[in-house]
Amino acid sequence: MGVEAGGWEDLKRWAIDNWRDVVDAATRWLGGGVRGELNALVKRLNDDKVAREAIAPALLLIQAEKLGIDKETVKYFAMVVSAAIGGDGYVSAAGRGKVVLIIGNRTVALLWRAVLVAYGIKAKVKDAEKTFHIVVSGDDAVKLARLYVLYGPPLLKGDKRTINHKLAEAIKLGIKTTVNIGWKVLRKTKSDRVAADLTISEGGAEVKYSVYLRKDAIELQFNSTDRGRTELAARLLKLIGIDAEVKRKGGRDVWYVEATTDKLAAGHEKLRGALVDIVKAARSNGWVDADTANRWLEKLEGGITLKKGWPKYNARLVEGTFEVRYQSTNPHNIEREVQRLRAMGLVEGVHFAVKMPKGGKAGYVSILKEGLAYAARLSIHGSEEQRRLAAEFVEYILQRAREEGDEVYEKAAEIVEEGRARSSLSLADVKGVEVEVEGKRHVIVVLGGGAEFDKVRGGRTLLRIKITAEVDGVRREYTMTFSRRGSDNAALGRAYARADAPGGREADAERLAALVRALTGREPRVRRRNDGTVETICNGEHLYGLMRYSELADAVMRWLAETKSFFSFSFSFNYNTLNFFLTFRF
Repeated sequence: MGVEAGGWEDLKRWAIDNWRDVVDAATRWLGGGVRGELNALVKRLNDDKVAREAIAPALLLIQAEKLGIDKETVKYFAMVVSAAIGGDGYVSAAGRGKVVLIIGNRTVALLWRAVLVAYGIKAKVKDAEKTFHIVVSGDDAVKLARLYVLYGPPLLKGDKRTINHKLAEAIKLGIKTTVNIGWKVLRKTKSDRVAADLTISEGGAEVKYSVYLRKDAIELQFNSTDRGRTELAARLLKLIGIDAEVKRKGGRDVWYVEATTDKLAAGHEKLRGALVDIVKAARSNGWVDADTANRWLEKLEGGITLKKGWPKYNARLVEGTFEVRYQSTNPHNIEREVQRLRAMGLVEGVHFAVKMPKGGKAGYVSILKEGLAYAARLSIHGSEEQRRLAAEFVEYILQRAREEGDEVYEKAAEIVEEGRARSSLSLADVKGVEVEVEGKRHVIVVLGGGAEFDKVRGGRTLLRIKITAEVDGVRREYTMTFSRRGSDNAALGRAYARADAPGGREADAERLAALVRALTGREPRVRRRNDGTVETICNGEHLYGLMRYSELADAVMRWLAETKSFFSFSFSFNYNTLNFFLTFRF
């Protein structure tokens, strides 16, 4: 578009200077009724908070107007919208499918709707109290999910971002799209291996893979020194039901994806059909043993399901609370599930409840919400065996929730995402974060921190969280002490401002409030007493925000478990900006 921005301020100035073009483009897609609202938005673009939401869709609109819709502009659009989905959006493959972007400003939400319509995707804007949801459903959700899979989060094996339920849902939704699969050139290599070329194409993206018929397995491979090209190869495989990750060969700059017989037999029927033709052709040529070929054909023609050995867990909402339960009249079956959950790392009474069968009546294993969240955390941060067991369990529960409909799935997905977020950050990641408290902006740099327990009279256990930080250049160690209070045993944290701090108690309390907001996304309550004491008060919402940090997560979870509080919640966040919001029901 000929835009050369030396930095954020230059980009913002360019958008302001060209805002008339943005408004014209939006009204072309949405009608003249939005012109006044969009014209008013330009006056607010000097506010960075507004500008950071508005400029991305504004640039996409100008791109569509100036450059048209082609392979390159669609790719750029897909990358930007994928970042928005990966932040405060969500994807659901339940029913007809749904992709939702969550925006804090109504006018910016209208801009995003105009962008989506410009790129051929119908969308609606819905008011959701403090935010606005841009909802894409049905065939349009399939289109958007496909773009998210092709150009969204990276797929490098070992990258924590690959463990992303939004991507998993987008893959399930994107599978509903049309892909083309073909093969040619059955041949023998110099090493006497049987090989063929297999091509997968979808929406302008095309990749050629190599298929090898080895003595004991069918193997599909893609190798390249181009990481981006290998990413695309993995994404196309995911769209046809193959769980593929990008891997690196040793320390070299060579990237590859691969899949063998069982994974291939679990894929899309078009892929299985192409592989059947390759195997039959090789058998006809006498290049593959007939018994081996027949064994492969049985798997490919019938398809297989890789998830085995799970009994039927029921996932449902009971008065708005998510419930997971397995029931059986057989005590051995109940005990089997108890042992499975223990092997995963879950603790009875904290993460799950058990009732053994008696008198012919069914017993049950009930997974508490904290249990599902903890399993999601273990799927990333547990031992190798715990990660395997927990990942399989979480995937299965999400599958069962999806089968019950959007509302049940979305509740389960919120719990899982909250669990996966635990320990996802380090306190040292909070550097140069700017937040606003009571109209004043503060800059926070966190230097370190930790948590410890303190036994007090009466046998109570306190949780002390200590954070060393610089707020507006003032360095000090802050201590927040959490205890259980009231008939509902609610978690409550307190910290006291120091009179000897620079600027006195008021300035110290303001800096602490800014630190808490930077770490958790929520401002604490500040109480001023008649004796001059200034007290900063946090609650369970702040405590769960702190659980995202690896230095604090284990201690917070242990304290919650040992002081016995169970809860229900919803959780949504943006990793990049550290903004998030929670709704708890204790």
